[in-house]
Amino acid sequence: MFGCLVAGRLVQTDAQQIAEDKFVFNLPDYDSINHVVVFMLGTIPFPERMGGSVYISYPDHSGVPVWQLLGFITNEKPSAIFKISGLKSGEGTQHPFGAMSLPQTPSVAQIGISVELLEQLAQQTPVANAAVSTVDSYTQFTQKMLDNFFNFASSFAVTQAQMTPNPTEVFIPSNVVLKWYENFQRRLAQNPFFWKT
Repeated sequence: MFGCLVAGRLVQTDAQQIAEDKFVFNLPDYDSINHVVVFMLGTIPFPERMGGSVYISYPDHSGVPVWQLLGFITNEKPSAIFKISGLKSGEGTQHPFGAMSLPQTPSVAQIGISVELLEQLAQQTPVANAAVSTVDSYTQFTQKMLDNFFNFASSFAVTQAQMTPNPTEVFIPSNVVLKWYENFQRRLAQNPFFWKT
């Protein structure tokens, strides 16, 4: 039903079913992992009005498992990428895996998936620094950078009458910068990854 992927490793599809609605993947050598992808295999959908909360568990300094909510997957959003590299020092959150005795070794983390009602998923708050990687954050950064550059460059605009001749300086007409700005915004809106081609 579920798959788990870490860059540079084989895809894991062998989740341990530890309860009717709970699944666990083991992640050996978790200290070297930056991101993890959790996804549905497409063979079995969630039951109607259900989805899966995704948690990570890793042993703290005393060996006790610390669980943190990363986010969720649903039939409508069947995969998610989570950043886990900054989570190791955080504190645990309330989780549905507490009463289960899951074997834990010092260098192995676990990804837990708990099948729950969509209403419950909507009320849960994932840890902040596990934010799902999205195109939106890249697009927002690029948009802010464009706005900042355009505003900065425009603040130096002078009319032709205000210009003082200086043979060592090059002047760029502000309408050229404006045209570049508008073209870049249009291309970014059409395809956020246009710069890769």
